[in-house]
Amino acid sequence: MRHHFGDFLDRDGGYWTVTPNRERHQYRIGDVPAGSREITIITIGKGDEHWARAATLPNLEELTLHEPTKEQLGLCGELPGVRRLRITHARPKNLDFITQMTGVEELVLEYVSGFSDLSPLRELRRLHALHVENLRRVSSFGGLSGLSSLKYLSIYGTLDWKQPIEDFEFLRGVSNLEVLSMWQVINKAPYPALLPALSLKKLKKIRVHGSYLAAEEYALLEEGLEGVEGARWGAYRTWASSQVDVPTDDIRSRLPEDVIRSNHPEVTLRYDGRRTIDNPADLWFEFTGKAAGRVKCGSPTAEGRCAEYSGKFAAMKERAREVINTTVSSTLKD
Repeated sequence: MRHHFGDFLDRDGGYWTVTPNRERHQYRIGDVPAGSREITIITIGKGDEHWARAATLPNLEELTLHEPTKEQLGLCGELPGVRRLRITHARPKNLDFITQMTGVEELVLEYVSGFSDLSPLRELRRLHALHVENLRRVSSFGGLSGLSSLKYLSIYGTLDWKQPIEDFEFLRGVSNLEVLSMWQVINKAPYPALLPALSLKKLKKIRVHGSYLAAEEYALLEEGLEGVEGARWGAYRTWASSQVDVPTDDIRSRLPEDVIRSNHPEVTLRYDGRRTIDNPADLWFEFTGKAAGRVKCGSPTAEGRCAEYSGKFAAMKERAREVINTTVSSTLKD
């Protein structure tokens, strides 16, 4: 699957200022003169002839490397002042080339697949926002442990490849995290795998679709992350298996994008400019938890099945409370 050029970054809260993906190519280095003080954002690809000039730009703040060569990746060591770095479609054997970029505050790694060790990122002492997507050889995220500056972390797979996560113990080592987002992931650890998330005392928001984890894990998070935005999945939710374009005579087709984002969460703003909503003829009740099942809204069995699963989920939450209380008691004894 090639890069989508969509913007998966949650830009609420001021964590991200990096240029949205679909806008990055307007900053191609092209014939930018060496030493220019006006240039603050640059995109470099393997076909660019004058890429080395980036090292001469005194006010460079943001760098995108798209399908970079080995030599272009090496350029990173000459740019300690860059604050925002995006790398897409690359296969470096390790991330050592990033360690000299001590000024980086925002880092995006998309379709970067040659390495398995994330520990070099610990050298980025100012890193507060990290988005990783489709890291084919990574399953252990323990290398992130110790990144005390990190406030925003998103771990994404893709529609054709789910990102494996060996375990979540690394969360204990990112104690200042405020936003945790995961999409198309596979948890490899047994219940209670998400227990380390409960140690994130500064967590404000969690974004995890209700179908990625075992149902027991969602029950655990609901009980342990009270007050955290997004930590309420419930036993089931309404889901549409298809979407339709917002009708042209619907006012939502003309409202400014910022108004849509603020007041109309039911509308999806597509990267290609389309605005879509759930297809009302294709709605389902989807039960919380991986492979938990679903029932179509309006089905004669829907009410009974939802009530039955609600009872099961309530029992999972009761068990979660026992796990949490046992963990707290054990910690106090230690």
